[in-house]
Amino acid sequence: MSAAIPLLGHTRPDAPFAYRPQGTVGVAGFLDDVHRVAGALPGGGHVLNVCRDRYRFTVGLAACLVAGKVSLLPSTHTPEMVRQLKIFAPDAFCLNDGCDPGIDLPHVAFPDAGPTAPARARPVPAIPAERLVAYVFTSGSTGAPIPHKKHWGHLVGNAGAGARSLGLDDGRTHSVVGTVPPQHMYGFESTVLVSLHGGAAAWSGRPFYPADIAAALAGVPRPRVLVTTPFHLRSLLDAGIAIPEIDLVVSATAPLSAALAHAAETRLGARLQEIYGSTETGQIATRYPTAGIEWTLMRDIGLETAGDHPFRTFASGGHVEGRVPLGDVLEITAGNRFLLHGRNADLINIAGKRTSLAYLNHQLTHLPGVLDGCFYMPDEDGGDGITRLIACAVAPGLSAADLTRALRRVIDPVFLPRPLLLVGALPRNATGKLPRPALQGLLAEHLSPRAAP
Repeated sequence: MSAAIPLLGHTRPDAPFAYRPQGTVGVAGFLDDVHRVAGALPGGGHVLNVCRDRYRFTVGLAACLVAGKVSLLPSTHTPEMVRQLKIFAPDAFCLNDGCDPGIDLPHVAFPDAGPTAPARARPVPAIPAERLVAYVFTSGSTGAPIPHKKHWGHLVGNAGAGARSLGLDDGRTHSVVGTVPPQHMYGFESTVLVSLHGGAAAWSGRPFYPADIAAALAGVPRPRVLVTTPFHLRSLLDAGIAIPEIDLVVSATAPLSAALAHAAETRLGARLQEIYGSTETGQIATRYPTAGIEWTLMRDIGLETAGDHPFRTFASGGHVEGRVPLGDVLEITAGNRFLLHGRNADLINIAGKRTSLAYLNHQLTHLPGVLDGCFYMPDEDGGDGITRLIACAVAPGLSAADLTRALRRVIDPVFLPRPLLLVGALPRNATGKLPRPALQGLLAEHLSPRAAP
């Protein structure tokens, strides 16, 4: 008989579990909602939980656990991804909380409770450690989604490792405001799992614009934790609005520049900590970017480099399920420390010279007057055996010639973009990333059919 782990790490039924515009939800109220929703779910064994409200998403996840169903957490909800999910799990249905998300699956509306009696104290359900909680999906080389299993025991370990690394295990209830969706692995770990087993209570919304982030922070008590991305953080700082006191800023999805990290700590008056991880591994390391560039592994996590491939690193131990290859180039500097040199896929070689897209993007976005920007490596060369990079920039008041002259001063001429396109905005997703298909669509709009990649 396997060990069972409680659904919640809270010890008091009146402890705060979540903050909503309607008021604070305690542990007892959360458990009431979990049992009510679990009883309303249909018979399918797989659930695509697209609830935008973070509290409803968490209730839906827990209800699936109680009802013995498995959650599906793909990176996108495009028609092609949904088509692949239907092949993977033909019995899947969609749990949503309001607007029709346009997903071609049977739909179940989140059953909000009407006026009811005060929540009664319920026993906290115990979940077997080996229970399959969810499949998270990454894209394979063919474009087909690759499922990765997440089991309850490992997810609880994930929550504990994250809470310890961020200092959330000090006995206080930390209020978490997240700008990332709960369906994304980073948001799932740092706002959902920490609410279940990390001593935190999350704001139910997903604020995107700076004014909304500030309002969400004002709606929760201290100590406050802002879980965000470099894109959202930069937008918040550039907005120049009043921001409530924050006790900790957490960033992930892309490494922060030292300049942005220093600016954030100075402007917000809060410690800033970065998380490193992947969909496959979950969070595995943290660092303070204003103190140094090295990352420190979370407890019980180990790295090893494959003997036959110096750029392939594997993570294992702790809450990592198995021995998982990483998509980044890491340099192990000590037993539990490493340097991050960029993604394997980001490394480019043109005319015998090497650099990374991350480096080029950094140089572009730090030019005066550039609000956002990125480089793009086409899949095919220009017909003469030479690959020519393309760049897009959001830079009101500047010309492509202005930016090209500025880039010429900071990067090798072989990496200058041809062409450099000025656009109104980049098609970033909810976590601030630029999906390659979305970027290709933007380029197709701005390039002639002959020049489109």
